[in-house]
Amino acid sequence: MTIRVLVADDQELVRTGLRMILDAQPDIEVIGEARNGREAVSLARELRPDVCLFDIRMPELNGLEATRALAGPGVEDPLAVVVITTFDLDEYVHGALKAGARGFLLKDAGPELLTQAIHAAANGEALIAPSVTVRLLAAFADARSSQPLAQPIEALTAREEEVLVTVARGLTNAEIADELHIQLSTVKTHLASLMNKLGTRNRVEIAMWAYETKRIRA
Repeated sequence: MTIRVLVADDQELVRTGLRMILDAQPDIEVIGEARNGREAVSLARELRPDVCLFDIRMPELNGLEATRALAGPGVEDPLAVVVITTFDLDEYVHGALKAGARGFLLKDAGPELLTQAIHAAANGEALIAPSVTVRLLAAFADARSSQPLAQPIEALTAREEEVLVTVARGLTNAEIADELHIQLSTVKTHLASLMNKLGTRNRVEIAMWAYETKRIRA
């Protein structure tokens, strides 16, 4: 199956570079480009891409606002969004993930990590640049340290606790299955159960919950 991608960046050179990298992949196709956030939202709603790749700093509507409009809380049929930027700042990462993004990459991440993030987002998973993952989640937990620890809607099983920790460590479904010696389908079942019990929408939010409740520490 070909993954259809919409690219949004205010710099034509960057858009061209991203298109060249992604179109070179056998199973990825760039179906549209946007020069600003407002155009990105409009095109995304029209084309319904499998993954949106958004810069954070764009005119008219920035990447966070565009992400929130397409994937934020309350969006009935959210799209998968990966945010890519030159700015490695915690507030941007927090904002992107809280807005519903499934991934966060720096523009110097390289073609391999970029394509991994696109595949992860298309598969309902998430990838955050390794250089920011631990610091991001630790900072998120610290920012909420004064609040009462979040509680699951229903108690987690021992296996779900194990899966929770592996997700927070950034493992993929296949890596989780290999580490815990369970089937890939079983991993997906546990993830669905975790999202239901934790009231989360994706793996990133599961990881945030794990750090917030001190299940794992940086």
